Formats: sequence, C-alpha cells, structure tokens
Amino acid sequence: MAEHRFHTPLPLELQIGIPAGDIEIETIDGEESVVVIDGDDRLVEQTEVHLDGHRLAVSFHGRRAFGITISIGDFSFGTRRLTVRALVPHGAAATVSTASADSTVTGRLGELELKSASGDLRLHGEVDGDATVKTVSGDVRIDRVGGDLKAQTVSGDVAIGWVGGSVTTKSVSGDVHVDSLQEGKASFSSVSGDVEIGIAPGSFLDVDAGSVSGDLSSEVPLASTPGEDGDGPTVVMRGRTVSGDVKVFRALA
Repeated sequence: MAEHRFHTPLPLELQIGIPAGDIEIETIDGEESVVVIDGDDRLVEQTEVHLDGHRLAVSFHGRRAFGITISIGDFSFGTRRLTVRALVPHGAAATVSTASADSTVTGRLGELELKSASGDLRLHGEVDGDATVKTVSGDVRIDRVGGDLKAQTVSGDVAIGWVGGSVTTKSVSGDVHVDSLQEGKASFSSVSGDVEIGIAPGSFLDVDAGSVSGDLSSEVPLASTPGEDGDGPTVVMRGRTVSGDVKVFRALA
C-alpha cells in the first residue's frame, strides 16, 4: 500500500486512469488531498501519483498492465487487484478513464467526466456543474447534477436523480431514466433502450418525440396552462427511438 498527501486548495482536477480494479473518490472538508493505492505490490509500484499545479493525476504505467491479455476489450488478471482511494476537497473536478474498473463517488464534485468500457459508476451525492459519461456496458447511477448531463452508452443503463440543466443521451440497448428535470432541453436517441424522463412540478413540456415501434406516453399535459403564480420553466424534449419505449411522467419533486 502507498499513501500520498498533497496541499490542494481549489480549483483542483483529479485525474484517474487505470485499466481495471476499483476506484473510490470521496470529497472532504479542508484543502488536503489523500490518495491511497492498494493491492498487489507490483501494481502499486507501477501506479504513479503526482500533483502538477491544479491537477492531481493517478495513472498506471506498467508495461504489461496487470499481466493483462486483451480480448475484445476484456481484461484477464488472475488474482491481481488494484484499488485507488482518493480524498479530495468538496468542489473538486474529477476525470476518470478506465476499461473495467468500478467507480464509486461520495460527496460533492464540481464537474465529472467518465470514460469506461465495462466499469460501473455510482455517485452518492451531487455534481455542482456538468457531468459527461461515456460507457459501453457499464451502468451509471448519479443522485444529482446541477448543470448539464451528457450520457452515451451502448448496453449500460443510466439512472439520474435530478438534473438542473439540460440532458443529452445516446444509447443502443441501454435504458435511460431521469427522476426530475426542471428546465432546459432533453435530447435523446436510442435503438431498443427505453427512455423515461420526469418533469418537475410546475414545469411545462414542449415535446417532439417519436418511435418506430415503441410506445410513447406522457403523464404531463402538452397544452398546460400557467398557474396562478405565472409561467413556469419549460422542458423542451426532442428525440427518437427505434423500438424503445418513451415515457414522460410528472416527478414528485
């Protein structure tokens, strides 16, 4: 195991790039960052951690990553394992690149960008700004995104709690579910994956969506009239699916 400590006042960008294993990120009070690399001794030795200005980078530099044999994007590592644990100040941005490592984030990030082949992402907390996720078969679950969300997946499912900005999703067979969207644009395209978008209370809907063979349904009236408090925000929804269903529902909050 190797532990690294740095003085890292904001702004800070955490960059983690490992092919496989586990990634755990937690945001904390203060201006110090701690990175712990654990697992097989050889893998720990081949993982570099360094601070360059406002960028804290964790990267694997083994010539033969994990003794890995690559077959159609999959990794075989035997009993070897690598875990990266990072504690960074609240509001730090995070960029994660991996093939199959699962990522868990707890706390509040400023921004988030994830690129993964089969690794899952679970964020318990929120992203203040924008979140961008690209994955092949990994599942994505994020509680809250204050800015815009962009998600691209092949077969992985995407589930988001609340989004403060716009949503753009592209999927082949993966399902997309957003609990609550208050305003902005919701753009989607899917082949066979289902799309479900929740419209926040008080928000109106402007929708132009279609499907070749999937079902379309909306619990939100398309011709809503403003309430006594005046006009509310509007969600502009545009998208198409081939066989996936599209459902628009009224969010609880």
